[in-house]
Amino acid sequence: MRLGSSLRWQLSRAMRLALRWCRPLRGGRGGESKPWIRGRCLDLWKYSRLLLKSLYFNTLNNSDTLLDCAFEPVYWIVDNVTRWFGVVFVTLVILLTTSVVVIVYLFVLPVILSTYPVYWIVWHLCCGHWLLIMVVFHYYKATTTSPGHPPKDKLNIPSVSICKKCIAPKPARTHHCSICNTCVLKMDHHCPWLNNCVGHFNHRYFFSFCLYMTLGCIYCSVSSKDLFLEAYSAIERYYQTPPPTEAYTETTAHKSVIFLWVLTSSVAVALGGLTLWHMILISRGETSVERHINNKEIRRLREQGKVFRNPYHHGNVNNWKILLGVEKGSHWFTRVLLPSSHLPTVDGIMWDYIFNRRDPMAI
Repeated sequence: MRLGSSLRWQLSRAMRLALRWCRPLRGGRGGESKPWIRGRCLDLWKYSRLLLKSLYFNTLNNSDTLLDCAFEPVYWIVDNVTRWFGVVFVTLVILLTTSVVVIVYLFVLPVILSTYPVYWIVWHLCCGHWLLIMVVFHYYKATTTSPGHPPKDKLNIPSVSICKKCIAPKPARTHHCSICNTCVLKMDHHCPWLNNCVGHFNHRYFFSFCLYMTLGCIYCSVSSKDLFLEAYSAIERYYQTPPPTEAYTETTAHKSVIFLWVLTSSVAVALGGLTLWHMILISRGETSVERHINNKEIRRLREQGKVFRNPYHHGNVNNWKILLGVEKGSHWFTRVLLPSSHLPTVDGIMWDYIFNRRDPMAI
């Protein structure tokens, strides 16, 4: 009712102003009517602008809000494309990993078994298969494990704000994923290579997959270096005149080894950089989202002569223990170096933090 009354009042006010502007002059002369008409037009223009601004004015509007509104169609396209391409990326990871394993079994492992000493054969068999098991296990768990979401059936959960999109309580370290269209506990980022969000319950699987995949690529690259050099020399001889007469299986082996070495070396460099970055974040007790927020808080508080303190930073070693779920010494072997499906030590809603009233913090 109040909104309807306000609209009726605005409409009647505009009509009265228009009638007053259109009212004929009494006793005015031709030369005196122009300033009067000009003033009426200016008043009508100002009032029309005020009336238009009242329809969308908000004290919370700023440049960031305007940019978000302008780029909302772009965000929608990116979110939907990423959601559908996630299946393609997961399929690509599976196919490339499978191709590497097949090439190793067909062309690299026979050379190791026939030319290496026994102790090196045992080492390659144990190390290679251990890395393969760890990569497959953690990738499967990272893609299939839910990152964790705030409970929707409970309204009295500890929260620091209300999600503007979910219209639900949002606990600390929780952020909304526009691709999954839901809030994620301790959200790090949405990974298209997993087709899943990286959050509280699968953060360990994601990092372990990155780490062991990097180690596996380094292992394959180093182990096949000599075969790669030999295959590269053989490929160069193909362009000689006359070309060498080699069997089809030999040419296939050479091309496969070159593909193996180039792929594993490239992935080792790219994924190794990502793994190193996440190691730095974990040591600081931050996620990728929190790093961005904390950087803004650091700059803002520095201008005020204050120092920002991350309340979730418990020390480098303790941060790793919290992420990996290490509670005692033997867990470094059973939960880190071996496949383990244990849950995190905290529920992702309540967090232990180091915070004093005088310490600025960002949620």
